[in-house]
Amino acid sequence: MALLTAATALLTMPGTAPAGADGAWRKTGGDAHGGVSGLAYEGPTGDGTGVNALVVHDNKRSGQQRLSRITHRTDSDVVSPVTWDGPEPVDLEAIEGIPGKPGEYLALTARGILYRLEVTGSEATVVDHSPLPSIGAGDDFERFALVARNGKLAALWADRGAGDGRPATLYAAPLTFASWGQPQFGAVTRKAYRAASPAGDGTRHISDITVTDSGRVLVSSATDAGDDGPFASAVSDAGSVSVSAAGRVRVVLAAVPAVLGTFPQFKIEAVECLPASTEALVGTDDENLGGHVRAMPLC
Repeated sequence: MALLTAATALLTMPGTAPAGADGAWRKTGGDAHGGVSGLAYEGPTGDGTGVNALVVHDNKRSGQQRLSRITHRTDSDVVSPVTWDGPEPVDLEAIEGIPGKPGEYLALTARGILYRLEVTGSEATVVDHSPLPSIGAGDDFERFALVARNGKLAALWADRGAGDGRPATLYAAPLTFASWGQPQFGAVTRKAYRAASPAGDGTRHISDITVTDSGRVLVSSATDAGDDGPFASAVSDAGSVSVSAAGRVRVVLAAVPAVLGTFPQFKIEAVECLPASTEALVGTDDENLGGHVRAMPLC
């Protein structure tokens, strides 16, 4: 795709090399309020030389920025604010475009409140907000993904987990929408997931989820020692997801996830496969150190 040519020019370093060694990471925020907590592909730029993506920030106080747009090109990344119109969320961690509905998105908070948005230009309007189903005790959500297959829609979301004592929980369910816009979930399944990398007490086993065109489930994982780091991340091939013509959702997790890339010094919280491509946009929320974004051939 022509729109991906610009992103491909950044991919000069294998994912297992020290992240940022070739200058491919680009800073998108200078402090804890500007990190990339979640990212959704929006579409190509008007001139076809880059891509636009919506980014959520995990800010918690009233009036702080919740949503931005990143315009990503070979030689620059430009961040512009998007106004949030509606009930203000606390601690947004994920955003995903709704397949087949251009300009419509679902954004998720850490405590499991899901916001349906309509985005027009530089404004996002809240259509509906409601809790996820089957929220477990202590769940701290960071990820949400949608899969469209056979005319059916499924949702994947995850509690991030915490170190050796708490694996991540990956949830999956069929998804439809009520006439007034509210997401409606079918039967929910759950699977435990432990990251192959990184390891340690501060491991968040799932810090993001994205699904490739072929149904592979890619997962980012991260360690966070505090607002000033140190951080470390990895992206792994965690398994696969399928949706039958009857709407049945099946997730198969690998016994040992295949690590696709490791990233010292960065806390990846966003991985988004670009459509009809092997490329992904990858974003970080490095707390007091700000946020970064880059493109990589992970998908």
